[in-house]
This record gives sequence, structure tokens and C-alpha cells, in this order.
Amino acid sequence: MSLILPVKGISPEFGNNCYIAPNATIAGDVVMGDDCSVWFNAVIRGDVNLIRMGNKVNVQDGAIIHCTYEKAATHIGNNVSIGHNAIVHGCVIEDNVLVGMGAIVMDNCRVGSNSIIAAGAVVLENTQIEPGSIYAGVPAKKIKDIPANMISGEINRIADNYVMYSGWFKASAADDHGKEKE
Repeated sequence: MSLILPVKGISPEFGNNCYIAPNATIAGDVVMGDDCSVWFNAVIRGDVNLIRMGNKVNVQDGAIIHCTYEKAATHIGNNVSIGHNAIVHGCVIEDNVLVGMGAIVMDNCRVGSNSIIAAGAVVLENTQIEPGSIYAGVPAKKIKDIPANMISGEINRIADNYVMYSGWFKASAADDHGKEKE
């Protein structure tokens, strides 16, 4: 069962149609919108500052979302994918963003909408990523403007797929509960 914990009397809040994997951990001042999913071994810790997530955000396996005490909250927009084992820490991720597998986005960064942070990239503190960009490398640098077809072909496709995947798991859980009642 998922570990959902209050911190200092504040409990996480979830929108409609969200899926939380059985071993995901969500603690404290976390508010997520509709159609979100938090996958296996992902951790979202709103213990030292707040975390706000829009609609259709997926936090993939092993990803960590956290913040910095009294300094940097985390805000994630709509239609955002946080890839496997990524770290998103005390920053702003605007709408329609893909944070690739193993990427790190540090405190006080702002990732503009319609952008991709490549797998393994490290976005250093205070970096401002302009909308419509692809950043890669260590430290992350702009490699090009994002082609329009990648917004629908990658960013939207992945976010939509994770809504579909979460439906599979919710349906499977409902089937299992039905079998128990027989």
C-alpha cells in the first residue's frame, strides 16, 4: 500500500482519477491535480516546503520531487512527465515539459513550457530554460529549439500514455477486489 503521510498536520491532497503505485511515498504539503500518476518507488516529499502539481503529471519509477526548507518550493505545471530516477528539487517546471530519465533539475530553476530536459542532464541552480528548448549535458546547455512535432510526438504522447497506463493498473486492482468478494 502507498505510504501517504501527514507532516506537521498537513496531508497530501489528490485530484480526480489519480493513480498512486503501492510502494510510492507522498508526504506533507503536496497538492496534485487530476489524472496524475506516481509510480513505483517514487518519492514526493512536501515536508520542508510545498509541492504543487497540475493536471496530467506523471512521476515515473524512482523519481524524487523535493524542495528546500524556507527557500525553494516546487511547482509543476500541467502535462508534465518526470522520467524514471529523475530528481526535481525546489524549482518551477511549466506546462508541457518532459524531464528525461535520470535528469536533475536543481533549486530556483525555471523550465519554460514546451521544453525537454534530456536524459541524464543536470540543470544547475538558478538556470532559466526558455520555452520551446531542448537542454542536455552536464551541466545542461541548450542544444536546440524543440521542433513542433516533438511537442505532440513526445511530450504529449508520453503524458497521455501515462494516463492510459494508470488506467490499466486501476482496472487490475478493481478486478482483484471483485475476485475477493466472490
